[in-house]
Amino acid sequence: MPQFDTQFFSSLLFWEVVSFGILLWVLYKFAFPAILETLEARERKIRESLEQAERHRVEAEQKLQQYQAKLSAASRDAEAVLVQAKERAQRLLEENELRVVAETERIKGEALRDIEQARRRAVQEIHSQTADLALLVAERVVGKSLDKADHRRLADEALQAIAEHQKT
Repeated sequence: MPQFDTQFFSSLLFWEVVSFGILLWVLYKFAFPAILETLEARERKIRESLEQAERHRVEAEQKLQQYQAKLSAASRDAEAVLVQAKERAQRLLEENELRVVAETERIKGEALRDIEQARRRAVQEIHSQTADLALLVAERVVGKSLDKADHRRLADEALQAIAEHQKT
């Protein structure tokens, strides 16, 4: 192997160092700037991506807080609407109950008036029939026909007697 021969080793080593130096200079002059620029561009892109991710995270947190605030506001509103609906339902129930009670009282009052009127008519009819019956009995007993004034007087006396009899 010629490269390990001591005669060629030192000159070979020199040319390898010179070749390596030229290679480093070419790399430094042409390749490293492009590589460094690419690395810097990549670093910039990563930094921008991280900054953008942080902005998105902050925006997401803000939106989450807004959503939670809206959700709690909607929950409060729903609860308020529910309370109002319950109060309104209770009011309507009470109003209906009052209307039913008032209607019941009105119907009861009308029924009592109708009953009272019917009772009065019945009593008046009984009085009238009793007066006619008493006159008929009196005619038969007396044996003659009485004039209207006599009829009226006898009827009033009979009604008074019946009224007094009912009181005792």
